[in-house]
Amino acid sequence: MDITINASFLPQNDPDAALGFYRDILGFEVRNDVDYKGLHWITVGPAGQPDTNIVLFPPEATPGLTDDERKTITEMMAKGTYGSLSLAAKNVDDVFDQVQAAGAEVVQEPVDQPYGVRDCAFRDPAGNLIRIQQQP
Repeated sequence: MDITINASFLPQNDPDAALGFYRDILGFEVRNDVDYKGLHWITVGPAGQPDTNIVLFPPEATPGLTDDERKTITEMMAKGTYGSLSLAAKNVDDVFDQVQAAGAEVVQEPVDQPYGVRDCAFRDPAGNLIRIQQQP
């Protein structure tokens, strides 16, 4: 069996702000940008890794959600407890300095974790927790 991860999904509630973070701060490429019936999906990914994608989607477009579920998701996004993503970098301290200088919301400065990685964390504009780790 040969299975790869092609895309992961993170919610976004402001396409322009999402592009400002993923494209302008993290330097990801925009691979697809779909505006459909007032809803906006943006696919981004790191340069040189065309098979690794993040789809930034409007959570209200998820089929089958009730109004209460949409409200809960909106509340969780506002608290930063709904979506998360773990990225990797060769030098997490350099990445931290660049992302912080660009104005991203810092959640955690670089720390050596007891489980063997050095990592830091930010929130994207939708509240998703973005951890960036460096392997030993």
